[in-house]
Amino acid sequence: MKALTILGIEIPPWIWAPVVYFLWVSVLLIIKKVIYGQIRRLADRTKTEIDNIVLDSADLPLTLLIFVTGAVVLEKIGPFGVDGELTRYFFVGLRVTTVLAIIMFFDRLLRSLIKTYSEKVDILKTSGNVAQGIVRIVVLGLGVLILLDSFGISITPIIASLGVGSLAVALALQPTLENFFAGIQLVIDKPVKVGQFVKLDSGEEGYVHKIGWRSTWVRMLPNNVVVIPNKVLTNSKVLNYYYPQQDLAVLVQVGVHYNSDLVYVEKVTIEVGEEVMKAVKGGVPDFKPFIRYHTFADFSINFTVILRAKEFVDNYLVKHEFIKRLHKRYAKEGIIIPFPIKAINYDQEKAG
Repeated sequence: MKALTILGIEIPPWIWAPVVYFLWVSVLLIIKKVIYGQIRRLADRTKTEIDNIVLDSADLPLTLLIFVTGAVVLEKIGPFGVDGELTRYFFVGLRVTTVLAIIMFFDRLLRSLIKTYSEKVDILKTSGNVAQGIVRIVVLGLGVLILLDSFGISITPIIASLGVGSLAVALALQPTLENFFAGIQLVIDKPVKVGQFVKLDSGEEGYVHKIGWRSTWVRMLPNNVVVIPNKVLTNSKVLNYYYPQQDLAVLVQVGVHYNSDLVYVEKVTIEVGEEVMKAVKGGVPDFKPFIRYHTFADFSINFTVILRAKEFVDNYLVKHEFIKRLHKRYAKEGIIIPFPIKAINYDQEKAG
């Protein structure tokens, strides 16, 4: 680097170079701060978090690039080395810094997106750290390949080796990968979500506790957990009690004596049902219960009472309270719930 001559005054490089570098970097940092402040205020007014994430992710990498451009400006004004060329090591340092800034941006961006939206995506609620680790490995790996390629090192053999190795790993981990992609299918298709009450075709039922990369955990009512591989879950029939809505009908089977006044029985039963809907926790207060007679049975006229519960587990308490109150009310009103009866034909027995 040579001395600069300004107005006949020769300024040595150890004086002008730091001054030029400092002024350049300072001006760019001030411009960046002003522009960032305006963009930040606009981003704060939006409902999405993506713009804030992008700004936060680009902050430090952009600062590194500003420092790199300062070195480039020095080279343009007064070249380093021989014949106006940067020294080899300095040029390598600039290139590495630029690539690292880009890698840092994408690494921070993707990890922040995963962290921010992990509460909205079921599989990331329990596997967010794993996803962040995978993203970091992929970004760093691509960054290393870009660096090698920029230095003139052929990356084709490396990519080929990675392809062969990936194929071998895929074959060895085929069951795990099947469950992994089945987990992605569960997240996209959303047949079940964390917190929903489901029943499997194998008979187990309970709340979806966790949807992971390999398996889904269902916490049953006895507080035990059944772990189902995602592949098995996607290929099974699942009854989801939260679709199309969380509240559900509660059916109670009742039978009354043949001598009963069915109109009066309907009136009394609906009154008890309305009382239960309003008084019992888990009932739907605005729902009007109704009954449907359906069978002339051997010893009773049978009908179904239709109630409603806010969610599946509430149906147990709703049924419990309804049966207690209905039994008490029937006794008070003189409505008979008959015992099972078997008639024996003695004449036929004697003839035999």
